[in-house]
Amino acid sequence: MRVLLDEHLPHRLRQLFAVPIEVVTVGYLRWKGLKNGELLRKASAEFDVFITMDKGFLYQQNLEKIQIGIVLLEAESNRYAHLAPLIPQVNVVLRTLKKGQVVSVNIEQL
Repeated sequence: MRVLLDEHLPHRLRQLFAVPIEVVTVGYLRWKGLKNGELLRKASAEFDVFITMDKGFLYQQNLEKIQIGIVLLEAESNRYAHLAPLIPQVNVVLRTLKKGQVVSVNIEQL
């Protein structure tokens, strides 16, 4: 499974994902600054899942046409300390997430 982390998420979160999940960041691909629609189109061609904190993806895009699963992280901030505790639950979600599906993960679910 290939996962893309949005540009505002800490790079070192990559280390917390279960093997064999391959995690790449928007910054690594030099896709920073792409508009949400273009980013999702490019991501859906190469990745199975996109992980973001940007709730705008839910309202700005026609997700039925985008062939990628989306995990929306809900935390106090995008700091590593606030997001790292969510990744074990994200690993669970990734086992069953389907393309076109959106799942939110937050601290209350832990």
